[in-house]
Amino acid sequence: MTGAESTVVARVPVLNAANALTALRVLLVPVFGATVVVSAMTHAGWRMAACLIFVVASVTDLVDGWIARRFKLVTSVGKVADPIADKALTGAALVLLSWYALLPWWVTAVILARELGITALRFWVIRHGVIAASRGGKIKTALQILAITWYLWPMPAALVAVGPWIMGAAVLVTVLTGFDYIAQALRLRRQREPGLPL
Repeated sequence: MTGAESTVVARVPVLNAANALTALRVLLVPVFGATVVVSAMTHAGWRMAACLIFVVASVTDLVDGWIARRFKLVTSVGKVADPIADKALTGAALVLLSWYALLPWWVTAVILARELGITALRFWVIRHGVIAASRGGKIKTALQILAITWYLWPMPAALVAVGPWIMGAAVLVTVLTGFDYIAQALRLRRQREPGLPL
């Protein structure tokens, strides 16, 4: 073959293992919600089922990200769908816990405002670059999952009081990391477009 070699650009198929797990997480959200409603947060067996569904859905978030990075299966669809699936699962859990008076509404409002705000912020700066998940962000996610799991599972009376402490830590880290992500986004825009009004 003479002349410049043709460059072959590998295209990542939208239908891949990582995106399939993200889709599964989206599908599990209404199943989880229905299970919580059936339990009315009073039936131990259904609460356990809801808790297990929530944990499985949360684990898919960790696994799909690892698969996407490990096997280079990152797609534009995945970048959009993954955070939406995460917020849908977390949001459904928090709203239902507040609906059944197990969690103060202000806690749900603070966490959801932060999560939705940071998701919007990521899309705002997406053409300038990607805001990578920080260590604090990962701790935030772990604390939220642990706190929600604690509230969902029918804990013995002696352990019920531990839940609010875990949720309190989750709220604190959620708010602090939110400010950190805002700072990252502003720095990213200034670096890519110097002199751009913020």
